[in-house]
Amino acid sequence: MKQVYIGLGSNLGVPATQLHQAIDRLAALPDSQELSLSPWYKTSAVGGPPDQPDYLNAVCSLQTDLSPEHLLTALQAIESEAGRERTIRWGPRTLDLDIIWYEQVELATSRLTLPHPRAHLRAFVLQPLLDLNADFLLHDMALQAWRDAVDGQNIQQV
Repeated sequence: MKQVYIGLGSNLGVPATQLHQAIDRLAALPDSQELSLSPWYKTSAVGGPPDQPDYLNAVCSLQTDLSPEHLLTALQAIESEAGRERTIRWGPRTLDLDIIWYEQVELATSRLTLPHPRAHLRAFVLQPLLDLNADFLLHDMALQAWRDAVDGQNIQQV
């Protein structure tokens, strides 16, 4: 099984409920096990339209035998079930699930880039990753160094 880190976020509807439901669905994925979850964080939107509601974010780790493509398809199905609509890039959403990192895979297709191309720029990804694995390297650099570089981003543990 491969180690995977998945980012979770929501800023529409009832974010805590949607994230709990997503976590339940992630825990039930076929050929997967050992779901661990970071603390939850309230964060301001990064990019997209101004005046979005704050996000509720977390990161989970998962062991899976699903390929990156099959995992992405499963994540998008979970998002769709939560009412996710893809109309505005970086716009508000009921649920956002991103593969941040997939063990031993570097990939760049029209559908999926691994590791996630902007994870190292976002405190709402870096801090929960640090909570799960402080020794983890992203793009061959320590998470804490990336986190220090984005220290000005608004993030608050809830």
